[in-house]
Amino acid sequence: MEGNRLKILTVVGARPQIIKAAAISRAIKNAFTGRIVEKILHTGQHYDTNMSEVFFSEMGIPAPDYNLNVGSATHGSQTALMISGIEKVLVAEKPDLIILFGDTNSTLAGAIAASKLHVPVAHIEAGLRSFNKAMPEEINRIMCDHASTWLFVPTIAGLKNLKKEGFDVADSIIAKKNVTIDNPGVYHTGDVMYDNSLYFSDVAEEKAPLGGILRKTFENGYRRLSAADRAGEWHLKQGEYILATIHRDNNTDYPERLNAIFRALADIAEGTAGEKGVTVVVPLHPRTEKMLEKALDPMLYERVVRLRDRIETGDFLSGALSDNPGVLLLPPASFFEMISLEKGAKMVITDSGGVQKEAFFFRKPSLILRHETEWVEIVECGAAKLVDADYNSIIGGYFEFLSKSVIYPEIFGDGRAAEKILSIISGTDFSN
Repeated sequence: MEGNRLKILTVVGARPQIIKAAAISRAIKNAFTGRIVEKILHTGQHYDTNMSEVFFSEMGIPAPDYNLNVGSATHGSQTALMISGIEKVLVAEKPDLIILFGDTNSTLAGAIAASKLHVPVAHIEAGLRSFNKAMPEEINRIMCDHASTWLFVPTIAGLKNLKKEGFDVADSIIAKKNVTIDNPGVYHTGDVMYDNSLYFSDVAEEKAPLGGILRKTFENGYRRLSAADRAGEWHLKQGEYILATIHRDNNTDYPERLNAIFRALADIAEGTAGEKGVTVVVPLHPRTEKMLEKALDPMLYERVVRLRDRIETGDFLSGALSDNPGVLLLPPASFFEMISLEKGAKMVITDSGGVQKEAFFFRKPSLILRHETEWVEIVECGAAKLVDADYNSIIGGYFEFLSKSVIYPEIFGDGRAAEKILSIISGTDFSN
């Protein structure tokens, strides 16, 4: 304890964790200032400024008290460096508990370091299972769950998974007394990412309006196209583009899979798949950008970069962006830009767990570039489709969603997950 306040150490490392941490930090500031003090440790797992630092400033999260700066490395080396660094901070700070998010190497490292020092672990996004242990994330989330004292579960499916694994699942949101690693508390609280999506949705329209994203990204090119820009012709417009994100090493590091994905995106964009062409916007993860020229077939690579090159050089014939469809490669999007892109998209194609879920929040159908997902509910209700890195499945899924209506049931709570989590941790009963 610090004074009479509960002291927590929040560990983040990847961009999605920084976003999730925003909900916790905001709830502490708004409702738990006198009861909880937070220290933030950034492992540096995402070390690119666009992938990490900008998120703290954008969302008003306090700057990290510690940054391990581990950077990129093999899973074993990276996790070992994190364990050592987190352990030193735990010894120095002596927090009452550690908060971990999701399923990255930062999550696993925090769980190992804390459990070895008998520091209670609170795992947010507990209970998720893809049932594919070839995925590093699956191992990370399982091991973290089984080293946790509090397990905060976003969905009913997550509760069922934990119950099958032998956990005593709570029947209510009332804090369970005397929880330990051997007698953990398991709670269905809803999803902190849904909290954030509701909170930041309107802010994104102000800070990163859809019409200004291309102007910011291709500033030099837009100077050459100032007349068209003033006429509003070269803007991304609501419902007139597809958003795609690719970052998982299972897709980026295997040329056959990466070629299949981008061939499908190029055919959708250019209309060669049998429908009128539509711009496919791809904010590039650094890993994906590094692999494109190396892995893609040369002719496919030319198709994929053509529209970006034309914008950057000002080499347009005429018409609006909708008249020049193609794959549009962008740098990594900021948090608010990503929200605007998701809200404005006609459809989302992604291998990201977070993006497929955010697509659901904003009522956009999604094609999932994996053969499994931890968010099974969005597939079961028909709002998403598993297509893996299979060309025919991607094209087929695209046309399926063009021709059908999608229902979006309430799955992820009421937007108050962070408050419920902090109430349970602090031993306060949470009421309606």
